[in-house]
Amino acid sequence: MLLPPRPARLAAPAGAARPWPSVLATWGPGERSALHAHHCWHLVLALDGELGVRTAEDGPFQAGGAVLTAPDVAHAVDASGARVLLVFVEPESDVGDALAAALGASRVELVPHEAAQRLRSRLGAPAEVDLAAALPGLFEALGLAVAAPSPRPRHPGIRRVLRHLRSDAAGADTSLDALARVARLSPGRFMHAFTEEVGVPLRPYLLWLKLERAGAAIAGGATLAEAASAAGFADAAHMTRTFRRMFGVNPSDLRRRSQLVQDR
Repeated sequence: MLLPPRPARLAAPAGAARPWPSVLATWGPGERSALHAHHCWHLVLALDGELGVRTAEDGPFQAGGAVLTAPDVAHAVDASGARVLLVFVEPESDVGDALAAALGASRVELVPHEAAQRLRSRLGAPAEVDLAAALPGLFEALGLAVAAPSPRPRHPGIRRVLRHLRSDAAGADTSLDALARVARLSPGRFMHAFTEEVGVPLRPYLLWLKLERAGAAIAGGATLAEAASAAGFADAAHMTRTFRRMFGVNPSDLRRRSQLVQDR
């Protein structure tokens, strides 16, 4: 088992700016996304029908029953006409470490229809499932050995910064000097260590956290303007552009799906 199951928790209340949790699942009507990349492991399962995925703007869509993409990998998914389950897993979480160990160098895993059917059988009705308890079985159905190693060692200063960034409200001092002080490193050493540990430079990661806060607020019922303000965006238009670039869809599409948020 990856981690002990914890009970489901509803999304944050309207206007809240809490970060996206370590594992988030949402389901509902599928759509065709633009080519995009985000800082999460991403499982998309067609609950009926099939989906297609491509990793280049002019490349063909390859058909399958599900797809698992690694963090920061450009991809587009066409699930038009199908119902889908989407699972987002934070790469800095224990579950993310387990997936990285199981996938190795693989960046995109297209799941054939037979394996996708095994996933559907394990899953049952999404609204009735305890995702935390179901995750190990879902990954096992994909043929992934995720009986999970202990979390990988991380630089202690970067661990402090990640905890600081995820616990502090939007608007906290995220300047290079301030975060370097939290890490107890020089600014230059901190920038190098952060990119090495997290996989992306500091500024793109901070933008990703803002987007997470906005997404959590929208899932909790906030308007786009409220979510943009809570997450620290200049306005709703800026948030929408960023959301579309990183998720390939508009933030309003979150409202079309049921949310089940499970923290780890």
